[in-house]
Amino acid sequence: MTYDNCFSSGIHNLPRLSTARSRSVSPENITGEKGKGGMAVEGEGAYAARELGCGWKVSPSVKIKTGETFTLCDIEGPGSIQHIWMTPTGTWRHEILRVYWDECEMPSVECPVGDFFACAYKNPFRQLSSLAVCVNPGSAFNCYWQMPFRKRCRITLSNISAEDMVLYYQINYTLTEIPEDCAYFHAQFRRVNPLPYKEPYIVLDGVAGNGHYVGTYMAWGVNSNGWWGEGELKFYLDGDKEYPTICGTGIEDYFCGSYNFDVKGEYTEYCTPYAGLAKVVKPDGLYNSQMRFSMYRWHIPDPIRFNDNIIVTAQALGWRSGGRYLPLQDDISSVAYWYQTLPMSPFPALPDADGLEII
Repeated sequence: MTYDNCFSSGIHNLPRLSTARSRSVSPENITGEKGKGGMAVEGEGAYAARELGCGWKVSPSVKIKTGETFTLCDIEGPGSIQHIWMTPTGTWRHEILRVYWDECEMPSVECPVGDFFACAYKNPFRQLSSLAVCVNPGSAFNCYWQMPFRKRCRITLSNISAEDMVLYYQINYTLTEIPEDCAYFHAQFRRVNPLPYKEPYIVLDGVAGNGHYVGTYMAWGVNSNGWWGEGELKFYLDGDKEYPTICGTGIEDYFCGSYNFDVKGEYTEYCTPYAGLAKVVKPDGLYNSQMRFSMYRWHIPDPIRFNDNIIVTAQALGWRSGGRYLPLQDDISSVAYWYQTLPMSPFPALPDADGLEII
């Protein structure tokens, strides 16, 4: 007997048989059709393969011109995205990844490509090794979030930079029936620079429906001296008003660290399956003048459930004289990741290119 609904694989169910069909989209098989891979006769590698011909890496990548949107895949379901790999050139903050489920006209994922893969800061390179996302040498983005869909999946990348870019990518998926209780993957980017005095940073708001929150990525640029992560991260669930149901004890605590990420007087990076301080960008004594921190927390073993709505906020809080808290006005960006039923509420508009740029 086969296990038909095997759209998600892990060590727990690898022995189980399934009638699901494995497929993959790349520049060598843009439609993902069975038996149609490696048939390109034109592409970015055509000149290098001119003596070898079809089947010899003729189209390993695509060029996306400035101002253009390229459709990475357009898949008829039911099925599930299982793995996304890509390596983009250019300015990651000016390359916008969008994912559309079924027949929705609004994207359920809308995010600068680097931030989606928990890597807002391009340099210096840092390995990121987690269950949901990996960033590997030299600029390889990997996503393992399971993304089931019933009718259609469309993924696009928009180049809003002033220069053309090149993208190598591959999207692995399965075609199979999806259980009724499976929700749709969402990811939303936000940025505030600088954060207004005494105002909380909004990680997520405007969500309506039944679902669960599964992760947070934050890129935090500090605009003052001293420790910056004393604030609380709060989850307002199903109609909470003034006070949340879930309230943490500090930014570094939420990201599963402690005591300012400080070991022997230095910020200490770490990558674990569920949380990490993936990158610290330090002043170089010349042009890099601000401290910047790249942090992720995946709620894979502890998803935060909501039935009707959810709001997530974070405080920017440091210290001032006399042992008093200091509300900070930092440059904060985030990506919230969650699953929910459709339809979803419209996202707030992304900042323009200047508003996205990291200076």
